[in-house]
Amino acid sequence: MSIFTTLEERRRAFEESDVYPVISSEFCAGRDPLFILEEILKGGAKVVQIREKNMADKPHFELLKKARLLTDSFRAVMIVDDRVDLALAVGADGVHLGQDDLPLSAAKQIAPELLIGTSTHNLDEVRQAQLDGCGYLNIGPIFRTGTKQLPMEPLGVELLKSLIPSVKCPFSVMGGIKLEHLPLLSSLGAKHIAAVTAFTAAEDPAGEIRKWRSALR
Repeated sequence: MSIFTTLEERRRAFEESDVYPVISSEFCAGRDPLFILEEILKGGAKVVQIREKNMADKPHFELLKKARLLTDSFRAVMIVDDRVDLALAVGADGVHLGQDDLPLSAAKQIAPELLIGTSTHNLDEVRQAQLDGCGYLNIGPIFRTGTKQLPMEPLGVELLKSLIPSVKCPFSVMGGIKLEHLPLLSSLGAKHIAAVTAFTAAEDPAGEIRKWRSALR
């Protein structure tokens, strides 16, 4: 069971976070994703997403149960990618849905106290996510990325600039983001910066988290 028990508690904890590491076992450079998770939490991350696209349900469930214990011990928000059922089963704080996943309205009916995030890639999707009552939304990919195959070109900074004024809820940005991009993204109002391999493939994940958090202060 999460230390955050209501949607409001989870939303507040998300809003107070900065970096948003996304952990996938296939991008952990051969290391145990739970080891990477613990290092990331030691670095100070207060929200993490566990994304396993190709794992069978039972090992996925077992991984999430162990991840839940770790995130609780560090008082961090745990988001599960795609799977509302597994998020509920392990007492996660939220679920992140893509455009082809379960509709946000259906997810809210099933799990009204979960923080539900939505991936968005253009103005129409940003507007619809907010109309549907998302807990937060993600905008991306900002730059070219190799961790997720999307049938689109990177949005780029100029398009991001045009989208941000339409966002009235917490939002994260993602996609090929490097440490050197943080001052610019921060200056545009992007507070929650999501990334996968920048953290999971780093030689020192905890140290990398500290560097990014320092750059965002």
